Amino acid sequence: MPDSQLEKVNYYELRPHEFRERMAKQPVGYLALGTIEWHGEHNPYGTDSLGTAGIFERAARRFGGIVFPPLFLGPDRIRLEPDGSFLQGMDYAKETDPPRQLDGNCYRIGAGLFLTICEAILEQAKRAGFKVIVADGHGPSREAFGDAANGWEQQFGIKIICVSRDITEGWRCGGDHAALNETSNMMVFHPELVDLSRLSPDRSIWPVGVSGKDPRDATPEYGEQCLAASLDVLGAKLTELGFV
Repeated sequence: MPDSQLEKVNYYELRPHEFRERMAKQPVGYLALGTIEWHGEHNPYGTDSLGTAGIFERAARRFGGIVFPPLFLGPDRIRLEPDGSFLQGMDYAKETDPPRQLDGNCYRIGAGLFLTICEAILEQAKRAGFKVIVADGHGPSREAFGDAANGWEQQFGIKIICVSRDITEGWRCGGDHAALNETSNMMVFHPELVDLSRLSPDRSIWPVGVSGKDPRDATPEYGEQCLAASLDVLGAKLTELGFV
């Protein structure tokens, strides 16, 4: 179906009457946690944000609710080097040999600033009338958000669903880095941004900065399977909270 015919679910596209209608039906917000970072030679830097936003758009059309603009800033691990430079994230993962600054790796912020941004978003979401916020995406962002979720629920009186804390089984979107799952997910929502031909056809040569199962096996069909399973799990969680 052409994008122009799809039900509008993105916050930034809604007019006030559309916002009111969606909130009256389902006061659920979806927040994609992302960054700009290396996702292999075959994926775009915004894979976390773009892929998770795509999942949440599907969720909002199925269960109701509104998709917040994705974040493109996130925390990550960092290692200072003897020459005064630093490596971050996948720069020094075991899949990056030798460790080095990967081209374009960017948009890392400290965990404190990240949590401050998220807290401000939740405060505004509460003020706007949202009752539930679903958040997922970039691994370090997911973990930091999940660790703070209990306190935010008490502070704002809002329900939070985050994969790291609330969904321990059945979530099949993500969980790797630029590998089979994430790449298949991107092939569902942004196939024009994925180019597997950038990877060596020699299976003995592992793609730099890729963690998980081989992305050369990625297909949109597999991505749809993962998406369907993950949406079922999310729907069950929303039902448990009384919002489906």
